Amino acid sequence: EIWGSGKPMREFLWSEDMADACVYLMETIDFKDIVEKETAKTDQRKNSPPSGGDVRFKRTEGANNQQPTGAFHINIGTGQEVSIKELAETIKEIIGFTGSFYFNTEKPDGTLRKLTDPSKLNKLGWKYSVNLREGLKRIYSWYQA
Repeated sequence: EIWGSGKPMREFLWSEDMADACVYLMETIDFKDIVEKETAKTDQRKNSPPSGGDVRFKRTEGANNQQPTGAFHINIGTGQEVSIKELAETIKEIIGFTGSFYFNTEKPDGTLRKLTDPSKLNKLGWKYSVNLREGLKRIYSWYQA
C-alpha cells in the first residue's frame, strides 16, 4: 500500500553527496566577506522596519542581535524530481518485485512538489554524483549483504 495517488513529486539526494557538498562548501567558500557585507546592511536597517516585505534578517541571540538569513543561503540537492509512483516502479524493478501496487487515495498525498534549486551550488563548482537509480541499487545491495 502506498499512501496517496503517487502523483506528488519528490527530490532525493544520496547521503554521501550531501556530506560531500557540506565539506566542499566549508573547504572552498570563504563566507567571511558575505557575512560582513550582510551584517553591515543589517546594521543600517537595525532601527528601520523592512520595506516591501523584504525580510532578509531575523532577530536572534547573535552579534548585534541579528543573523543574516535570506541573503546567502545555498540549496544542496539534485534539482531533479520524480513522482512517488515512478519511485515505486524504480524500486520494484531494482528488487525484482513482481506484485502490484495499491495507491490508497483515501490517504493524503502531502505536499505535491518538493524541489530545490541547486544552481547557486552548481555555479560554485559542486554537483551530485549518485543519481536516484544508482543510490537505490547501492542501498538494496547493502541491505542484501
